[in-house]
Order: sequence, then structure tokens, then C-alpha cells
Amino acid sequence: MLGVPRPLGRTLFLLPMLEQIFSLANGLAMLGWLLLILLPHRRWTQLILHRGLLMALLGVAYAVFIAQGMGQGGGFGSIEQVRALFQSDAALLAGWLHYLAFDLFVGAWITRDARRVGIRHLLIVLPLLLTFMLGPVGFLLYFLIRLTKVQTLSDEIPD
Repeated sequence: MLGVPRPLGRTLFLLPMLEQIFSLANGLAMLGWLLLILLPHRRWTQLILHRGLLMALLGVAYAVFIAQGMGQGGGFGSIEQVRALFQSDAALLAGWLHYLAFDLFVGAWITRDARRVGIRHLLIVLPLLLTFMLGPVGFLLYFLIRLTKVQTLSDEIPD
């Protein structure tokens, strides 16, 4: 299947707005990652990331654009439906916002959890960078570091 055709007029009209939102979301996410890596325990980082403000903002944008994308066809029931869904620029943007929000959420959790269990921040910089770039690979590295640094697992159920 080569894809589902898009309504050309609507796509051309929305594309500049979608590009602007894409750029804005990327900039906000980059700010979030810099805060997590360089200033993980500062007041602004607490407000923007550890309380979930940035992820909630990305979540609102996700909800808007996935609804628009779902209205143009496709779904999540099969790989063919997902392929059809992501033929829509709105759904493609929603997918990107999803990645940004959840990777930031995981990065913020790693930062809080490492502090809680006594892992020095320097040891989690690489897992944070990998979470930023490769999502689950960064989480996996943090998990392995955590296993080697934390003596007992009995009280280590994540918050």
C-alpha cells in the first residue's frame, strides 16, 4: 500500500502551522533536556519538568493533533492502520509530540529516582542523553546503573 491520499488544500494550509509547532515543541524539549542535564534540581526544573508542566503542554498539543489525524483515516489496530494514520501531517506531528513528552517524562523520572536512591548526577548524564536520543536505550542504561549502585531491591519499587 502506497499510502492514503491527503486532501491537498488542507495540507498546504496547515503545513506552515504544523512546521512552527514542530519547531516550537523541539525547542521546548531541548530546553527541558538542558535543564535535566545541567540544572536538574533547580526551581525552574522542578516547576517545568518534575511537576510535569512541559509534558502536560505537549500532551495537550498531542491530543489536538492526534484527533485531527484520526479524522483523516487510520488507527492503531494494525500496522496498515498505523501507516495510514501517519500519512497525515497532523498525526505525524502528534507522534513526534508523543515521543518528546514521554522521553522527557522518563528523563525527569530518572533524575528524581537517581537522587532518591543516591546515584550521583554525573553517572546519569549518559543515560539522560541516550533517553533524549534513543528513548528506551537510555532507560535501559539507567536501569543497569541503578542495579549496580543500589544494594537492595526490596524498597526500590519506583514512585
